[in-house]
Amino acid sequence: MKPNVGKADKMIRLLLAAALLGLYFGLFSGEKWGIVLPILAAVMVLTSFISFCPLYTIFGINTCKTKK
Repeated sequence: MKPNVGKADKMIRLLLAAALLGLYFGLFSGEKWGIVLPILAAVMVLTSFISFCPLYTIFGINTCKTKK
């Protein structure tokens, strides 16, 4: 797996994951479909830590700076 997630993208993913978890614990913890929010947050955290996003590979996106 070649890294395709850059530093700014990682920070945005971590902030969005925190926001999703906040929404889950604040508003949707009792809802049946509320389980989707922590799963999305976990995926965002995982992809930011491993610097690889499978969807970016499918769409040909690369936010990681390349070294020359």
